[in-house]
Amino acid sequence: MYNEENVTLCGSSAYEKKYYFNDTFDHLPSSIKNELKIMCVLFTEEISCILTLDFDEQGNLNFNIHTEENDFLFDEISCGLKIKEIQTKKRDLLEALEMYYKIFALGETPDFDQTKENQPEEQP
Repeated sequence: MYNEENVTLCGSSAYEKKYYFNDTFDHLPSSIKNELKIMCVLFTEEISCILTLDFDEQGNLNFNIHTEENDFLFDEISCGLKIKEIQTKKRDLLEALEMYYKIFALGETPDFDQTKENQPEEQP
């Protein structure tokens, strides 16, 4: 799934009871693909929506939510809280996916020196 700026990694729909995974990323380890599937399906079942995880032009992974017009089960506040919860609990996974996309899809070179600068210095 591609649009002009974003590349969809995966998505799930509570309405159609379907899960989508972009075949472009098929070479990711099966454990990561399974974790994404579980995360997306549980999210959409709990929140009652369509969720897609999309990479933007800079390689950031975004949660995009879509709802049907008359879905009275959808709660925007609960949705926002659930996204924050996932971003906290799955931080390592989401950051690793962003780095993977930036390196392999966008052709960026990882800057390990910048990573070291952001970490606190150890005291002798």
